[in-house]
Order: sequence, then C-alpha cells, then structure tokens
Amino acid sequence: MCITIYRDTSGSLKVEESILLRKSLCTVDAGPLSTPYGFVEFDVGRHAEPARKLLNMAYAHGGGLVQPFKSWWPALVSDDEYDPDLIFVVEDSTTSDLVGFAQCWTSGFIKDIAVAHKHRRNGIASALLIRIFVTFKVRGLASVTLKVQANNRSGALELYQALGMVAD
Repeated sequence: MCITIYRDTSGSLKVEESILLRKSLCTVDAGPLSTPYGFVEFDVGRHAEPARKLLNMAYAHGGGLVQPFKSWWPALVSDDEYDPDLIFVVEDSTTSDLVGFAQCWTSGFIKDIAVAHKHRRNGIASALLIRIFVTFKVRGLASVTLKVQANNRSGALELYQALGMVAD
C-alpha cells in the first residue's frame, strides 16, 4: 500500500492510499499487434485535450488526479520518461470520439488509463492493457507496473487482477 499526499485544484490537501500492481511479461505473447476497438495513432492536435477531459471525467469521483490541461500537458511532455509512442488511443469507429486512453512511462509504468463511462464493460480497457503489455514485451521489459487507488470502485482492481497483475 502506498500513501500519496497532494493538493487538488482547489488547494485542498488530499491523502490517498493506492496499491502498486505488477504484471510479469514473460508469458505475454509478443506476436503482431492488431488494431481492435478502433486503436489509432496518437495525434497531439486531435487527442491531447480530449484525453485530459476523459481522464478528468474518469477521475472525478476518485481513482486519479483531476487537473487542467494547461498544467498537465507541459508537465507530461517535459518528463524524462515521456515517449509519444507510449500513448494509446481508442476511438469510437462511428463518431471518432476518444473513448479510451492510456499513457505510460518508458520504465514500464502505466501512468494513466481511462475509458469513457458509456463505453465501459466493452473490453476497451482490457484491449488497452494487452496492447501495453505487448508493447513493453517487444521493448524488452520484464514487467509493467501501475498504481490503483484503494478506494477505486470502478472495477479497475478486479480487471487488473484478471489480466494477471499482482500486488508488488
């Protein structure tokens, strides 16, 4: 269990407990990457702001940090572990709306992952995670990690465990 202390956008002090999970990639099939569920290449002009909006909606009731795009994006791209190839985007094939998003660090840490509420329980998060696992396996990493807040009631912890992630 990890404890995080931070100030939210209103300046209030927050304390949150999270669980660090790890997935060994030794059994992940690093075969060809397919593009189910409308995976598209990340495009800064089309996806960056909608991605922050999606993350903020997903994190509004816990599970992550809600923050403005204007502070998030510069901090993200200036981080030493930022790699635009480690941003994963899923669009609705009929509307081209962003419905799933994940961003990872080069160390194999899954920094953020979110699926639009009305598109949840359709396999999008699983597809994102499997794509991430395969990507890092191809890059030669032995495992990936992520933190999930202990009070996250979205079903995320259960999903991560179903995909073979275990408490570190």
